[in-house]
Amino acid sequence: MSTPKKDIEKVEVRVKWDPSPSGEPANDLDIIAATYEAGAPYGSPAYLVHFDSRSPDGTITLNRDSRTGQGFGFDEVMTIELDRLSDTYARVVVGVAIQQRDGHKTFGHIEQTAVQIREGYTNLAEDDFSGVQAATAAVVAEFTRDETGSWGFHSAVRGFDGDPDTFATVMGNRAG
Repeated sequence: MSTPKKDIEKVEVRVKWDPSPSGEPANDLDIIAATYEAGAPYGSPAYLVHFDSRSPDGTITLNRDSRTGQGFGFDEVMTIELDRLSDTYARVVVGVAIQQRDGHKTFGHIEQTAVQIREGYTNLAEDDFSGVQAATAAVVAEFTRDETGSWGFHSAVRGFDGDPDTFATVMGNRAG
């Protein structure tokens, strides 16, 4: 991944993976964004954005959602417009979770995984989840607003083992 960067305005988080082998249950990875209020940056998320939920103000959008990994390029894409996000929010944490509806799957079970975080045409970070092969979900990015209102980016691929619902509630906890 990369080093911290400041003055981030609009980012795109992109995830790709290969489909499961023929006859096997589909591999389904989901991008999840959690927003945190300035008064509780490590508390419970103010709201979550994922395949079945939107941001109330339209600043975080899931542009592409795949349930199989089939297709060319990136299978899931989320846009986060930090420059439009209300001053109420001071932190956004982004993660990727593997759906577990057809048994226990980890990043090590899924071929050709990749995550890319971009601002415009600039890659802020890239990873292939090889460092968290035993995990079923991972935090991939953290965006924090400083006292001047500028957003900073911190790359972090931190693995988690559990179901996507539990991951969504704890993904913004302080790293241990």
